[in-house]
Amino acid sequence: MTTGRHRRPETLLDWGMTRVQTVQCPYCGENFETEIDVSAGSQEYIEDCYVCCKPIVFRIEVDIDGELTGTETQRDND
Repeated sequence: MTTGRHRRPETLLDWGMTRVQTVQCPYCGENFETEIDVSAGSQEYIEDCYVCCKPIVFRIEVDIDGELTGTETQRDND
């Protein structure tokens, strides 16, 4: 017998593990918003610019409490 209650699926956003950050593309200079996943701690990864589609290197710093403390972007070829 079911009670009619449905469990909502858990997502990273539900647990506060992503942060929306405005960054400036080092190629075209346009600002855009991106979601940063802080669940893995400090990290480096590549994400394409939403405007010009060129690869941007993201370096993010996350503290022990999972708070985003720094974001740095640069060109992939620098």
